[in-house]
Amino acid sequence: MWSDSDIEQTASRPFRIRPNECDVTGEVCVSQPAEVREAVKGIFRQTFPGSAFDALWMAFHDFERLFRGEYEDYLGCDTVYHDIQHTLDMTLAMARLLAGHEKVSAPADRLGHERATIGLIAALFHDAGYIRRRSEAGVLNGAEFTGQHVSRSAAFLRGYLPMIGLGQQADIAARVVHFTGYEMSVDDIELEEPKDALMGHLLGTADLMAQMADRCYLEKCRDRLYAEFVLAGVATRPAADGEGRQYTSGIDLLRQTPGFFRHAVRKRLDHKFNHVYRYIEAVCHGRNPYFEAIEQNMTHLERLIHSEDWQQLRRQPPCFTALEQPLQHVGGLVSRYLARLEMPVASPA
Repeated sequence: MWSDSDIEQTASRPFRIRPNECDVTGEVCVSQPAEVREAVKGIFRQTFPGSAFDALWMAFHDFERLFRGEYEDYLGCDTVYHDIQHTLDMTLAMARLLAGHEKVSAPADRLGHERATIGLIAALFHDAGYIRRRSEAGVLNGAEFTGQHVSRSAAFLRGYLPMIGLGQQADIAARVVHFTGYEMSVDDIELEEPKDALMGHLLGTADLMAQMADRCYLEKCRDRLYAEFVLAGVATRPAADGEGRQYTSGIDLLRQTPGFFRHAVRKRLDHKFNHVYRYIEAVCHGRNPYFEAIEQNMTHLERLIHSEDWQQLRRQPPCFTALEQPLQHVGGLVSRYLARLEMPVASPA
């Protein structure tokens, strides 16, 4: 079980090689729902002593059922970038941000355990919209929902929260989850209570920080995010300058990533989300290990872009979905999709 002091001790330990499936501290295996649940439980109980964890325990249970294809009429996770590990990593980051905020805030400004519970459940299901229903079997992969997956996640939360006795918070959760996406401008998300908006800032920050701090972020962008962008039709749409496609390959996506980080991600974190990433420092011995890992990734990426030695990206992290061979399956879908685009237009009969 983890507490604030556990996290602080981990952050001050000497550097060691971080396993591919571990969070930024190298201590929590974020591919395992039970391990992340226990880590979040420890942080939650340290932050909110005496508060019930029952709803969150059930949410972790249902998250695993949903993503593994064991939940009602859902087929399970089949997106290789937005997989089980990503959601668990992001949820752990959200728990730490919440704990840091509560630690440094005056009592009147704290979010409290009820709002924190909703924020963590929103984290667990922020990518539920990628998961196909059995009635949507004609959709070949959840990545095809990229353009509307946040709205689908919001709809899932509206239906799910009443089932675990939190129906009164369902509408707030459905609005807050939009801070993790781009379907709606952050400025257009209507929330009357400033604390709910803050919860959204924490949620959106956790999503960006966790994925970009992943030890295998660069390989996952090249091999997995690009594949999702192809299936979503994002990679093959016209580029912003009107020359060619948005992303011609996974390497091309990586070449554009430093600019995306500097001009889009940092603007979102610093201005739209009001620097809430700083709350990590309150539970990590004055450091932000997520930003440290992101900086390492971006520095390494800049070197690769300069050298064009892409063979240095050698990590092959496992993928955690409901599919037996997710990378091979999605790779086949991508190959067929791109082959169709390259086919000449048939002449009229």
